[in-house]
Amino acid sequence: MDHFADRLRAAPQSRLQRGAAAEALGLARELARWAQRVEDPAAEPLEMPDAGMFAVADQITVAAHDLAVVLRDEGELAEALMLVEEAQKRAGV
Repeated sequence: MDHFADRLRAAPQSRLQRGAAAEALGLARELARWAQRVEDPAAEPLEMPDAGMFAVADQITVAAHDLAVVLRDEGELAEALMLVEEAQKRAGV
């Protein structure tokens, strides 16, 4: 996750505009929803706002760290890492 965030920070604006930022925001939102569902399964998860293409690296970092705090086992951690790797490939960074 940190590697993906660092690559986003270093990516040119044109790459962010071509979809890398949207992909990253989608991942950050998915990780945030997952963490919220684990913490409070009865509550409706809040959606992470779109803070702009230059903030998505920080949004991924925050969402991933929040999720890491609530994960219950190594299987869930492996699943989260797989999501990050897939998003990084789709984002092209």
